[in-house]
Order: sequence, then structure tokens, then C-alpha cells
Amino acid sequence: MNTYKIAVIPGDGTGPEVVGEGCKALDAAARAFGFKIETQPYDLGGARYLRTGETVSDATLEELRAFDAIYLGAIGHTDIPPGILEKGVLLKLRFGLDQYINLRPVKLFPGVESPVKGKGPAEIDYCVIRENSGGLYTGIGGTSRQGTKDEVAVQQMMYTYAQVERCLRYAFDYARAYGKRARGAGPRNTLALVGKSNVLTHMYGLWNRVFAEVGEDYPDVTREYYHVDATCLYMVSSPEMFDVIVTENMFGDIITDLAAVTQGGLGVAAGGNINPEGVSMFEPIGGTAPMWTGKNAINPIAAIGAAAMMLTALGETAAAAAIDAAIAKTTPKMKTQLANQMGYTTTQVGDLVASEIA
Repeated sequence: MNTYKIAVIPGDGTGPEVVGEGCKALDAAARAFGFKIETQPYDLGGARYLRTGETVSDATLEELRAFDAIYLGAIGHTDIPPGILEKGVLLKLRFGLDQYINLRPVKLFPGVESPVKGKGPAEIDYCVIRENSGGLYTGIGGTSRQGTKDEVAVQQMMYTYAQVERCLRYAFDYARAYGKRARGAGPRNTLALVGKSNVLTHMYGLWNRVFAEVGEDYPDVTREYYHVDATCLYMVSSPEMFDVIVTENMFGDIITDLAAVTQGGLGVAAGGNINPEGVSMFEPIGGTAPMWTGKNAINPIAAIGAAAMMLTALGETAAAAAIDAAIAKTTPKMKTQLANQMGYTTTQVGDLVASEIA
């Protein structure tokens, strides 16, 4: 019997509530499919920072390397200035553990209403792969004459060939394994590079060149390119045209939030920060939702979906598929995917999913 060691970071606000329901689904899947989950909680986030002034220490980062995966709720606190937790916790985990892929399935579940008129589960079913270790988010740059009317601020987007290549190779592998043809949903597997090569000529000169070079090793994957502004348009008007999308860090951050809205909102959108050679971290992509903290009213579907993604990464694909199937049977029973309007409490939604898995 396989045993998986999972570091659990419940986080702040409603994070502990949704993570609790995700762990409930994991336990149900473990019992049904014959493996064990051992969890160890880590007190990281805004509440700890306010108590101790600590974010993520180097020692904690080393401890986390020993786990099979990390399960994260949400990090954030209204009493802490922007940037402290983002850099000290989230980016330190991603960069320190070299989680260079952000994986965002965009899937509209049955019974979930999309604001995109006339589009259903058959049309909204693709994936966005975001490069997660470079670009503007590395913080290269600075300010001069700060606080004056002559202030100058510089933030540089920088990528190396190696960063681009490993991201694109992961994306091609993913398209080959999970694209539309691979899952019987279309005639071909397609990988679309999203950029802004007509303006960011140096940066996307590199991305486009590596995309073509790596693509030669994947003749079974069709290559496409879209400017990021056109991509936003197509994600609303014609989401069915997408299969797998790959893009750099900032554009990926923006378009995945748009994608989340089209699939029914942040309450159902799950994501993973992936190191294919190391430890990966899985989370609902929404925030802490402090207005709903402690009210047993937040939607846990995204956190449960993140748990399914984690099982896929661990090789328990049948158990992951069972969680996804249980979600698909639960969402039609819910009135909406909005907090306090689901027709069920947070724990009741978790119970519904767990009973379907069992």
C-alpha cells in the first residue's frame, strides 16, 4: 500500500475551511483506492506573520522538500501591506522549490453556469500552462528618487533560454498526454503559445524560436500562436478553439483569472505549482475571502479539485478521476457556485463529494 506524505498549509481566512473539505475527499479516495495519506500541518501565512513577524524560513523550505506534495489553502491578510506575504510565502515557495510550471485546467462542470452565453462543458474544456519562475515576477529592477515627482521605477522581464525551453517542453508533453485527441475530445492535440510578439519583440523572439525548435520533437502536436489580447477575446467568444495554452508568467496570471470566470468563478478553479522533478503544490486559485471566514458558507469545489490534481501528480490517476467524477455529480445539485448561495454549507458540499467517491 502506497503512503503519501502531504504538507498541508491551511493558510488564512477561509483557507482552513476549504482545505478541510479537500482532505475529506482525499481520505475518501484513499479508502476507496487502497493507499494512505499522511498529512502534516504547517502554520504559514498572515496570522503567523502578525504573531511572529515570520514568513517562510530557509529551514522550513528544506523540510518541505521531503514531502510528496504540498496542499495549500490561501494566503493573505487585510492587516498586512501588499507584497510581504506574496514575496515571503507564495513566491518563496514557488521559487525556492523551483515550481516552474503553473498548471490551470479550465473545465466547466455540469450544472455550473458560465457567464459566456451559449457555451457549456463541451466548449469550456482546456488548460493553461503558465511559466512560473521568471519574467516580471522575479522582481529585477528598482526605483530612483523615490517619493519625489522625479521618481523612476523599473521592473524588468527577463527569461533565459533554459527557462523557456523547460516550460515549453513540459507543455508539449502535457499536450501529447492530455490534449483533446488524447482524451477523445477532438481530432488533434494542439499547443498554443500566447504572447505579444508584435511589441515585445526581444522577449517573444526568444519564446517563438524555442517554441519552433522544441516543437520539431513533437510532430503529433499542432502548434499555434495568439497575441494575448486576442486570446482574451477568444476565451470569451470561442473557448472551444483552445486545447492547451502556454504563456509567460504575467500573461498567464491575467488570462487564468479570466478563464476562471468563464468556468463558473474562483469557487471552482483549481491550480498546481509544479516541479516535475521535485515537490509540487496544489491550491484553489481564489483568495482568503475574509468576509466568509467561519461562516461555513464558502465553496470548497476548487480546493477539492486541487486535491484531485495532486493525486494525478502522485500517480493515483484512478482516484483523481473518481474525485473529478464526484465533483461532476455534485455541482448539478448546488443552486449556484457562489458563497452562501450554494444551497448547502461548505461541509455539506464536502460530504456530498466524499459520498460520491465512496
